[in-house]
Amino acid sequence: MKKIILLLALVMFSTPAFAGKIEIKGSTTVLPLAQKTMEAYMALNKGTVITLSGGGTGNGFKALIDGTTTICNASRFIKDKEVKAAVEKNIVPVAHRVALDCIVPIVHKNNPVKNLTKVQLKEIYTGKITNWKELGGPDMKIVVIARDSSSGTFDAWKEMVMDEERVTPAALTQPSNGGLVTQIGSTKGAIGYIALGYVTKAVKIVSVDGVMGSDKTAKNGQYKISRPLFMFTNGWPEGETLDYINFVLSPKGQALVKAAGSITLN
Repeated sequence: MKKIILLLALVMFSTPAFAGKIEIKGSTTVLPLAQKTMEAYMALNKGTVITLSGGGTGNGFKALIDGTTTICNASRFIKDKEVKAAVEKNIVPVAHRVALDCIVPIVHKNNPVKNLTKVQLKEIYTGKITNWKELGGPDMKIVVIARDSSSGTFDAWKEMVMDEERVTPAALTQPSNGGLVTQIGSTKGAIGYIALGYVTKAVKIVSVDGVMGSDKTAKNGQYKISRPLFMFTNGWPEGETLDYINFVLSPKGQALVKAAGSITLN
């Protein structure tokens, strides 16, 4: 609550960093919806130039704090230490919730395991469970794959599944959702976790505590590994930046959010 009050209280002192050009950096989870909405927005507004890159939520916040991006895509809320670093540079991060998402565990498409509990997921990722036969699957070593530490998805998984415990040192890491899907699709014993919108036929979603991650279960609260997705700006946006964020939140923009694989707010 103190963090939110701080952000709101300092909004009036900020000014937009760019005019006529919008630069977006950060989360690879938010990347697909940002891609679709920016393309549609530029088609409607010929004088606006928007550039987009990934790199992870943590790197997006670094860019916002350094003044090298207009918008930070984020798959988590800003951390206290990031707020402190921003305020020290007269940057005021303001959150704009643009979509919802659920993080789903995925395995190779031929893996017969269909459901895991949150306790089992935690024990897999802490290294206590190491073979699929312990979970009703084949006698096969579990290859644990996690996102890297700059990822907002990594932070969300650590909070909602790991209860802040450390991931096993044996885990492999991937810097993006797409890279993780590719690796699991080619590794029979692998398990990982991704944003819902990145699921392909090369992998299989595993339900958690009997609930499958989906638009419906994320919205009604049944699926517990769910979260909002954000775009952060330096202060309350103005001009083209405000118009673009309003477009993302509009019915047309939210239709594009859904087309990108994320979950709409309404």
